[in-house]
Amino acid sequence: MSEPKAASLLAQSIPSTYADVPAKRGALYKQVLKRLKNNKRSLLGLWMVSLFIFIAILAPWISPYDPLEQNMDKLLQAPSLSHPFGTDEYGRDILSRIFYGSRISLMVGIVGVVISVVFGVAFGTIAGYFGGKIESVIMRVTDIFMAFPGFLLALAIVSVLGPGMVNLMIAIGIFSVPSFIWITRSAVLSVKNKEYIEASRSMGAKHRRIIFKHIIPNSIAPIIVLSALRVATAILSASGLSFLGMGAQPPSPEWGAMLSAGREFLRTAPHLSIVPGIAIMLVVLGFNLLGDGLRDALDPKMKV
Repeated sequence: MSEPKAASLLAQSIPSTYADVPAKRGALYKQVLKRLKNNKRSLLGLWMVSLFIFIAILAPWISPYDPLEQNMDKLLQAPSLSHPFGTDEYGRDILSRIFYGSRISLMVGIVGVVISVVFGVAFGTIAGYFGGKIESVIMRVTDIFMAFPGFLLALAIVSVLGPGMVNLMIAIGIFSVPSFIWITRSAVLSVKNKEYIEASRSMGAKHRRIIFKHIIPNSIAPIIVLSALRVATAILSASGLSFLGMGAQPPSPEWGAMLSAGREFLRTAPHLSIVPGIAIMLVVLGFNLLGDGLRDALDPKMKV
């Protein structure tokens, strides 16, 4: 099942349990945490994600070498005690580059998703809450963007803006916005006609207060799920763009760029590509497991 479809189904099911009783939200959150703790796959994903975040934060202190320091006496060395993951074609320590590369990959993934959430939730809420011509315009534009494969759309945006980290994050953010618009609109449509919303309107509450006080808080569950899943997609897409030379530029220790540089040495030094490839696989797997666990935990139809 695709990410938007899974989150959309969650958006339709959550309001009946979570949004109808705002006063009991604290107790419901405890139940969600209990479900999350009992899900072994989500805990594994959480540990994996936490490990990479820990590595990214402490990279300057735990890296044994400077990731950009070249040593022509140690070119293409195999893994050893002094260099656990070996060295690359310039004698740089791969372990140190992997540690620093986690900073880049996580930053691109998280910042890209934050951009998507901000614009996706804003437009999705406007479309779902106000409806009419505004909704038609927003959703038709969204349909046009969704007609393009996400990676190709990001590639086209980077091609226009030019390679670089900032442009890469913008591209990743833009190509994920349509999914958040659809999910947010679906969630808003499910809650905007609830009794407590009608009570707020009858008491003279303004649209802004209703949206920020009731609509968005009670539509947040599917957005959280999609965000976790989208971080994995963003990291994978960013690595793919860097692999093609459209993302982080040398000598930046970005995993996709490292993977691209290592393909020329697959026969003589396969560790140049294997190590960053495994790093990408593990962080993407971690976010996917965490996202699946959040989806199950936030679904009121699931049993503990």
